[in-house]
This record gives sequence, C-alpha cells and structure tokens, in this order.
Amino acid sequence: MENQHSLSNGHAHRVPTPDDSEPAPRSLIEATYRQLRTDIIGGRHAPGERLRVEHLKSEYQVGAGTLREALALLVADSLVVPHSQRGFRVAPMSLADIEDLTRTRTLLECVAFRDSIQYGDDAWEARVVSAYHRLSRAEERLASDVSGVFNEWEERNRAFHEALTSACPSPWILRFQALLYQQAERYRRLSAVTTNVPASVHDEHRQIYEAALERNTERAERMLAQHIQFAVTVIKKQGVLK
Repeated sequence: MENQHSLSNGHAHRVPTPDDSEPAPRSLIEATYRQLRTDIIGGRHAPGERLRVEHLKSEYQVGAGTLREALALLVADSLVVPHSQRGFRVAPMSLADIEDLTRTRTLLECVAFRDSIQYGDDAWEARVVSAYHRLSRAEERLASDVSGVFNEWEERNRAFHEALTSACPSPWILRFQALLYQQAERYRRLSAVTTNVPASVHDEHRQIYEAALERNTERAERMLAQHIQFAVTVIKKQGVLK
C-alpha cells in the first residue's frame, strides 16, 4: 500500500547539505516528487507540457493521490503550474523569466556568500575546499566526455554553490536560494543541449574559490555575480528562447 503521508514544508524544498546527496525519501510521495522534479529539470517533460495524472500513473507506477500530492509540491517549487481546475502543466520557460530569475538569484546568493565569508569558520572553509576539489575533478572529465559526466558535474556544481553560502545564518535565504538554483538548472540544461560547458567556467569557479578563501568579499561577490549571469548570456546567443 502506498504511503500517503504528506511532507512538511522543510522537505518541499531542498535544504543545502555539505555533501552531494539528499537523505533517503521518507514517503512514496516524496520519492515521486523527487523523480518528477528530476525529470522536469532535465527536460524529460517539456515546458508547457500537460501532466495528465492518468498517464503519469503508469509511467511512475504510483496512484493518482500520490501523484497529485507530488505535483502540488512541484507547484510550490514553481516547476509546475495548475491548469484549469484539476490539471497541471510544466512551468513555461522564457527569456524574460531567466532574466528575472538570474537577477533575483544574484541578489540572494551574493548576500548569502557575503554572510558566509563574514561568519564562516574553519568548517565552512573545509566544505568549500572539498566541494571545489570534487567539482574540479568533474570538470577535468567533462572536457572529454560531456554526455557521460554532465549530470555529475551539475550535481557537484550545485554542491559547490551550496558550500560557498552554507555559513549564511538565514534559513529563508538558503531556502529560496535552493529553489532558484533548481530553476536555473532547467535553463542550464536547455543550453547544454546545443553548447558544451566552456572551459572558462572552471576559471570562474577557481576565481570565486580563491576570493572566498582570501575572505575578499568585494571580489567574491563580483565574480559570483558575473558567473551567475553567464547562463543568460549563452542562452541569448543561442536564441533558443523568446
């Protein structure tokens, strides 16, 4: 029998952790939510696609009630939008949306980064060093095997950004940062369909990393803001969104 227990708000959004993994799902609803989230962010369900519960039941091997609960969580994540009275669609994507998303993400993530540089202790520095090392190794492999390593790189990229801001004392900022990051991941993956991750991205990560360990707040914020803006620049050049 399916576990129909709803999840608390604390599990509706990913909370940053020092490693690359989430805790095991506590219910079938949470497991379904995570799989749907992965499939939407990865582009398996296209922007604007109607999500029919009757069709998804067989695809995800769960009941209608579980799917509706999982879809409701994705509405809270802004990855799914309600359609009509009882239906759902994958949230649309647009150039205006990624520009607004990037501006908002830059504001929040730079604040969280600044706070982390101010309040971060030796444990914070250790998280940053570890996350950067793992990301660098993935970027080395990415150069020769984009399709095979991209998912690993994306996960370690997320872990690096989370480590940079992990000493921020505001749970609200970290919660919204996580939500905005997964929204931005949709656009990065769309961009990666036609363009490989440039080698310059590693240089940006290195400069952000060095500024963090030097506790150079001004340089760190400036480099992070430029780095976050990069995806918008690539998408505009590609012309894949209007």
